[in-house]
Amino acid sequence: MEINTAEFVISNTKVELCPKGNLPEYAFIGRSNVGKSSLINMLTRKPKLAMTSATPGKTLLINHFLVNKEWYLVDLPGYGYAARGKKQVDKIQKIIEDYVLEREQMTNLFVLIDIRLEPQKIDLEFFEWLGENGVPFSIIFTKADKLSVSKAKANVDAYLKKLSEQWEELPPTFISSSEKKMGREEILDYIESINKSL
Repeated sequence: MEINTAEFVISNTKVELCPKGNLPEYAFIGRSNVGKSSLINMLTRKPKLAMTSATPGKTLLINHFLVNKEWYLVDLPGYGYAARGKKQVDKIQKIIEDYVLEREQMTNLFVLIDIRLEPQKIDLEFFEWLGENGVPFSIIFTKADKLSVSKAKANVDAYLKKLSEQWEELPPTFISSSEKKMGREEILDYIESINKSL
C-alpha cells in the first residue's frame, strides 16, 4: 500500500465524538515512550503528523488521521505512565477502554512493545484484557535499530514464548524501526489485506 494522503481530522476524549461513517480504523497504542508518534510519522511519511515529544505520555486524546480517504489511523493515549496521578491514569484508562470496546469501526489494534525490554507485567495484563474481550490485535516491536538483528530476533522469540504460555494462537507480529523505516511495508500491507477482506 502506498500512502498518498494522511490528514488530521479530530481529537477528543469521548468515543461518541469520533468520526461518523463506516471507514475502518486501525488504532495504535503502547506504553509511554514506546515510539508511537515516530512510528505513525514513519508509516505516513509525514514527520510532524503525530507530535513526538521528549516528555512521555503527551497523547491524552483519541486522535484520528484519515489516510488515503479510505481508512483512519487512530493514535490512542499511552498506558502505564507512572508519573501521572491516579485520577489522570483512571481517566486515560476509561478513554482507552471506551474506544477499544465500543468503537465498532475499530478493525485492529496495534500494540507497540519496545523490543529491548523483557515482557512487562502491564503489557501482558493488557494482552490478557484484549483476549478476554475478543479485541483483534497485532504486536509491533519498536526500536529494532537499537539492537543487532540476531538480538532483536531473540528478544521477539522470547516474548512470543512468554505469550504462548497464555495464548493458543499468537497474534500477528511486526518488527519496526522508525529510524530505519523498517517494518513499514509489512504493516501497511497487513492493513491493506484486512481492508480488502472487509
